[in-house]
Amino acid sequence: MTDPAPKLPPARERAGPIRVALAQLYPAVETALTHANPLQLLVATILSAQCTDARVNLVTPALFARFATAHEFATCKIGELEALIKPTGFYKNKAKNIRGCCAELVARFGGRVPGTLDELVTLPGVGRKTANVVLGDAFATPGITVDTHVGRLSRRLGLTRHRDPVKVERVLMELVPQPEWTTFSHRLILHGRRVCFARKPRCEACALAPLCPKVGVAGLAAKRKRAKTRAAGKRRGNGENATPDVKT
Repeated sequence: MTDPAPKLPPARERAGPIRVALAQLYPAVETALTHANPLQLLVATILSAQCTDARVNLVTPALFARFATAHEFATCKIGELEALIKPTGFYKNKAKNIRGCCAELVARFGGRVPGTLDELVTLPGVGRKTANVVLGDAFATPGITVDTHVGRLSRRLGLTRHRDPVKVERVLMELVPQPEWTTFSHRLILHGRRVCFARKPRCEACALAPLCPKVGVAGLAAKRKRAKTRAAGKRRGNGENATPDVKT
């Protein structure tokens, strides 16, 4: 009979050492999205949905050279906007949201980006994640940004079991001191991009390994093995059933 797995200390007790370790790994952090003002960050964050920050940064120089104000975005030709942002994917929906968002900025906020969460989330295409990015990096207002990396690492580290981003955000707000909300989010994002990958985390190279219960990690290898088995079966089936090439 095997011994039962040791019970983890409460998340609140483990959050402190995790915060310290992340701060040592990534002392100076900020958003990777290139921007010069709150409007540019807002637009870039909308573009970053289902797209890498690096790709967004390739698109925005030409975009911001063409449209510099909320009014210019709001009154632009949708086809021109779509063409400029097409490399970021889902460009039709993003163009619609950017133009609609900027129209609201002009109509309700004098063309300026508002500095509160409640106001930001009323804008088209702006949810809590986008709003917290803008607040944290454009207005120095602390906020927890829950993207795919923050959600995944929070669960693997045993800080929460939730998958709903709003619930994850609420839990982390309780576990992390408010002044660290923005930097903690950035550090989890960086660690997710560099070490704690979704399908094959580099646990052997992870400085957080002594603090991490690796929730869900054990099942990843089994999933990869099953996927390889299925792929091999398909290849064998295709080979057996394929019609040989015959020269006529």
